[in-house]
Amino acid sequence: MRIARHLVDGRPALAVVTDEGIATLQCDHTDLPSLLDACDGDVAAAVESIETGPVTALEEADLLSPVGRPPAILAVGLNYGAHAAESGREPPKVPIIFNKHHNCIIGPGDPIHLPAAAPEMVDYEGELAVVIGRTARAVSAAEAPDYIAGYTIMNDVSVRDWQRASPTMTMGKSWDTHGPCGPWIVTSDELDPHSCGLVTEVSGEVRQDASTNDLIFDCYTLVEHLSTAFTLDPGTIISTGTPEGVGLFYDPPRLLRDGDDVSITIEGIGTLTNPVIAEPSA
Repeated sequence: MRIARHLVDGRPALAVVTDEGIATLQCDHTDLPSLLDACDGDVAAAVESIETGPVTALEEADLLSPVGRPPAILAVGLNYGAHAAESGREPPKVPIIFNKHHNCIIGPGDPIHLPAAAPEMVDYEGELAVVIGRTARAVSAAEAPDYIAGYTIMNDVSVRDWQRASPTMTMGKSWDTHGPCGPWIVTSDELDPHSCGLVTEVSGEVRQDASTNDLIFDCYTLVEHLSTAFTLDPGTIISTGTPEGVGLFYDPPRLLRDGDDVSITIEGIGTLTNPVIAEPSA
């Protein structure tokens, strides 16, 4: 099942995406965390019990980020073997975790800004993202699938000079518009997250072409690791890391420029596309 958010008469609404189009859920929930709270994470069953409105053609829908305002965005660094190799570093022994600020989230088609304060070293990172479905604390990797609502795509846009200026990565990862997410969530019963092709294109040119089977720490291990330390609330996004082919490690580097667009396709989910523009003046 594919679950999306879109604008209906200027207001966000949850919807089901089918081959015929997008059908709005006739319920009071306008964001995924609220629905997950109400259904204890069994989002597919909950959605099946909700009536839907008329079907709108997908190309006419104004899609939003499927989660909206997540309670947390946790991201993983150097989590593909080939990406660790291209960076010249040994694969990590434990997951490298950092935060992205929730205001970085944008939806499909929304522009990624090249910040006026740091426009020259903005990079793309195509990533598979986990969406937590139930409150998770001290969950084992074996139990983790029961706590995952589904999967989506995230572009972990990175301001490399700010990222490298600090021992921690948050300031290089959290600029407004630097968390494109979507186009929808595929429920966990319909996707094997560990055998998906992942392709990132910049202005039509393939830059990343990999598979999630190269993840060093898989999705279930990440849920175990994070929930050992703190509670994961419904709607929390875990962005699982990017494969090789980021712009920084081309020779010379191939970073984002005004007029580019970034499309990330993950097998079994779909494609997330965002244009790149200079940050508009305030």
